[in-house]
Amino acid sequence: MPLHDWTRVGAYVYHDFHTGLLVAIRRVLNDGVLPPGYYARAEQTMRTMGPDVLTLQTRNPPSESPPDVPGATRLMVPSAPPRVAIAASSAPRVPGFKQKRLAIRHSSNDRLIAIVELVSPGNKSSAHPLRTFVKKAVQAVEAGIHALIIDPFPPSKRDPNGIHGVIWPRLGGDDYTQPADKPLTVVAYEAGDAAGSPHRCYVQPLAVGDALPDMPLFLEPEEYVNVPLERAYQIAFADVLPQDRALLDPAPV
Repeated sequence: MPLHDWTRVGAYVYHDFHTGLLVAIRRVLNDGVLPPGYYARAEQTMRTMGPDVLTLQTRNPPSESPPDVPGATRLMVPSAPPRVAIAASSAPRVPGFKQKRLAIRHSSNDRLIAIVELVSPGNKSSAHPLRTFVKKAVQAVEAGIHALIIDPFPPSKRDPNGIHGVIWPRLGGDDYTQPADKPLTVVAYEAGDAAGSPHRCYVQPLAVGDALPDMPLFLEPEEYVNVPLERAYQIAFADVLPQDRALLDPAPV
């Protein structure tokens, strides 16, 4: 299914789809994509973070993996690099020390591994919400929490090179230029470890009409699972109301 132009509908229409897509991503993650001992949960109560979907690890993971779980494959970057258009590393980092590291935990006390964020029009509506979104993403990665960000909206005057173009330099990376013919973005951030390994990004620029790719969601440095975003998108779009779908689907030629 091609990626739709969400600027053609009102923010309330996108908000409805936004909710459905987050539920769909949570469903596919928990339906065999995440290995045993990991789970995804929608979350809006963590005031310091407020991510859309959390990936958490239980304190007492199962001792054995369930047999024949499709998709529950942990991949290693050296042997299976993520299939994205752009991969980059940040500048060298000063090693971290555990006693000074920001600890972000879920209320159940399970370990927070990663966040999934879906950009909304409101995140780019003015300077303040954009700064808030970017600060949240940067703080998460700097705290050792991996991130996957989906931005289905073109750059604005506040993010002329897309959301990644604002986030990446704040993580120590080089300036990023958004391809003019691919104004939308999905990006995975692999957080460096306390020993000072660099942060890494895996960027896939997109355009309206493209299919969403599988994207890496990191569980540990150099270790990830692929998130089938296209499958989640199809699940969510199936619930879009007919009158909204008519505005989004291209007219037949």
